[in-house]
Amino acid sequence: MRVSTDQLQKLTIFTTMLTGAGVMTMYFLMQKKFAQAEYHRLALQELEGCQNAMKVLGAPPLKVHNIHLTDRNNRIDQHVARLKIPVTGERTGGYLYTTAFRDSDTNRWNLHQAILKLREGQIIDLLKSPPGSAQTSEEGEDFSQ
Repeated sequence: MRVSTDQLQKLTIFTTMLTGAGVMTMYFLMQKKFAQAEYHRLALQELEGCQNAMKVLGAPPLKVHNIHLTDRNNRIDQHVARLKIPVTGERTGGYLYTTAFRDSDTNRWNLHQAILKLREGQIIDLLKSPPGSAQTSEEGEDFSQ
Protein backbone atom coordinates (compact mmCIF):
# COMPACT_ATOMS: atom_id res chain seq x y z
CA MET A 1 0.00 0.00 0.00
CA ARG A 2 1.46 3.30 -1.06
CA VAL A 3 0.71 6.60 0.64
CA SER A 4 1.20 9.79 -1.28
CA THR A 5 3.52 12.53 -0.10
CA ASP A 6 0.57 14.92 -0.06
CA GLN A 7 -1.32 12.72 2.41
CA LEU A 8 1.76 12.39 4.64
CA GLN A 9 2.20 16.17 4.70
CA LYS A 10 -1.44 16.66 5.69
CA LEU A 11 -1.12 14.04 8.43
CA THR A 12 2.07 15.70 9.74
CA ILE A 13 0.44 19.13 9.82
CA PHE A 14 -2.66 17.79 11.58
CA THR A 15 -0.58 15.91 14.18
CA THR A 16 1.60 18.96 14.82
CA MET A 17 -1.42 21.21 15.31
CA LEU A 18 -3.13 18.71 17.61
CA THR A 19 0.03 18.28 19.70
CA GLY A 20 0.54 22.05 19.92
CA ALA A 21 -3.04 22.60 21.04
CA GLY A 22 -2.63 19.91 23.70
CA VAL A 23 0.59 21.45 25.02
CA MET A 24 -0.96 24.93 25.13
CA THR A 25 -4.02 23.60 26.96
CA MET A 26 -1.85 21.87 29.57
CA TYR A 27 0.25 25.03 30.01
CA PHE A 28 -2.78 27.23 30.66
CA LEU A 29 -4.38 24.69 32.97
CA MET A 30 -1.18 24.50 35.03
CA GLN A 31 -0.97 28.31 35.22
CA LYS A 32 -4.60 28.46 36.33
CA LYS A 33 -3.95 25.86 39.03
CA PHE A 34 -0.97 27.84 40.35
CA ALA A 35 -2.97 31.08 40.40
CA GLN A 36 -5.77 29.44 42.40
CA ALA A 37 -3.46 27.76 44.92
CA GLU A 38 -3.50 29.00 48.49
CA TYR A 39 0.29 29.62 48.61
CA HIS A 40 0.05 31.85 45.51
CA ARG A 41 -3.01 33.72 46.81
CA LEU A 42 -1.43 34.35 50.26
CA ALA A 43 1.68 35.87 48.65
CA LEU A 44 -0.34 38.23 46.46
CA GLN A 45 -2.51 39.28 49.41
CA GLU A 46 0.65 40.16 51.31
CA LEU A 47 1.91 42.23 48.37
CA GLU A 48 -1.41 44.02 47.91
CA GLY A 49 -1.49 44.77 51.65
CA CYS A 50 1.87 46.57 51.57
CA GLN A 51 1.12 50.16 50.56
CA ASN A 52 4.78 51.08 50.04
CA ALA A 53 5.44 48.14 47.70
CA MET A 54 2.29 48.90 45.72
CA LYS A 55 3.29 52.58 45.51
CA VAL A 56 6.79 51.72 44.25
CA LEU A 57 5.32 49.38 41.61
CA GLY A 58 2.80 52.01 40.54
CA ALA A 59 -0.14 49.84 41.46
CA PRO A 60 -3.06 49.54 41.36
CA PRO A 61 -3.49 48.17 38.84
CA LEU A 62 -1.21 45.28 39.75
CA LYS A 63 -0.58 42.85 36.93
CA VAL A 64 0.40 39.32 37.89
CA HIS A 65 2.05 37.39 35.08
CA ASN A 66 2.34 33.65 34.54
CA ILE A 67 5.17 31.98 36.40
CA HIS A 68 7.97 30.48 34.32
CA LEU A 69 7.46 26.75 34.61
CA THR A 70 11.10 25.96 33.79
CA ASP A 71 12.54 28.38 36.37
CA ARG A 72 14.48 26.61 39.14
CA ASN A 73 12.97 28.98 41.71
CA ASN A 74 9.51 27.50 41.16
CA ARG A 75 9.35 24.29 43.18
CA ILE A 76 6.31 22.81 44.81
CA ASP A 77 5.90 19.59 46.71
CA GLN A 78 3.60 18.23 49.42
CA HIS A 79 5.05 20.41 52.19
CA VAL A 80 6.93 23.37 50.65
CA ALA A 81 6.02 25.79 47.87
CA ARG A 82 8.66 28.19 46.51
CA LEU A 83 7.58 30.55 43.76
CA LYS A 84 9.02 33.42 41.77
CA ILE A 85 5.97 35.38 40.64
CA PRO A 86 6.45 38.10 38.00
CA VAL A 87 4.48 41.26 38.83
CA THR A 88 4.26 44.72 37.27
CA GLY A 89 2.61 48.02 37.99
CA GLU A 90 2.48 51.19 35.95
CA ARG A 91 5.94 52.37 37.12
CA THR A 92 8.05 49.23 37.32
CA GLY A 93 8.00 45.51 37.83
CA GLY A 94 9.89 42.73 39.45
CA TYR A 95 9.57 39.32 41.02
CA LEU A 96 7.79 38.30 44.19
CA TYR A 97 9.84 35.52 45.80
CA THR A 98 7.72 33.44 48.15
CA THR A 99 8.11 30.42 50.37
CA ALA A 100 5.16 28.74 52.05
CA PHE A 101 4.97 25.67 54.25
CA ARG A 102 1.99 23.38 54.65
CA ASP A 103 0.89 22.83 58.26
CA SER A 104 0.43 19.08 58.63
CA ASP A 105 -2.22 19.49 61.36
CA THR A 106 -4.52 21.93 59.56
CA ASN A 107 -3.43 21.08 55.99
CA ARG A 108 -3.23 24.82 55.26
CA TRP A 109 -0.37 26.82 53.78
CA ASN A 110 1.48 29.41 55.87
CA LEU A 111 3.55 32.10 54.18
CA HIS A 112 7.12 32.08 55.47
CA GLN A 113 8.81 34.44 53.00
CA ALA A 114 7.50 37.17 50.69
CA ILE A 115 10.17 39.37 49.16
CA LEU A 116 9.65 41.74 46.25
CA LYS A 117 12.77 42.30 44.16
CA LEU A 118 12.34 45.14 41.69
CA ARG A 119 14.08 45.53 38.32
CA GLU A 120 16.12 48.40 39.69
CA GLY A 121 17.56 46.16 42.41
CA GLN A 122 15.46 47.47 45.30
CA ILE A 123 14.30 44.74 47.70
CA ILE A 124 11.19 44.94 49.86
CA ASP A 125 10.65 42.28 52.52
CA LEU A 126 6.87 42.20 52.86
CA LEU A 127 6.75 40.07 56.02
CA LYS A 128 9.27 42.07 58.06
CA SER A 129 7.63 45.42 57.49
CA PRO A 130 4.71 46.88 59.40
CA PRO A 131 1.41 46.96 57.47
CA GLY A 132 1.27 49.86 55.06
CA SER A 133 5.04 50.32 54.81
CA ALA A 134 8.08 48.27 53.92
CA GLN A 135 11.73 47.93 54.77
CA THR A 136 13.83 48.27 51.67
CA SER A 137 17.30 47.11 50.81
CA GLU A 138 19.64 47.69 47.90
CA GLU A 139 21.74 44.60 48.67
CA GLY A 140 22.17 41.94 46.04
CA GLU A 141 20.59 39.13 48.02
CA ASP A 142 20.12 35.72 46.43
CA PHE A 143 16.64 34.23 46.69
CA SER A 144 17.23 31.09 44.65
CA GLN A 145 17.62 28.76 47.65
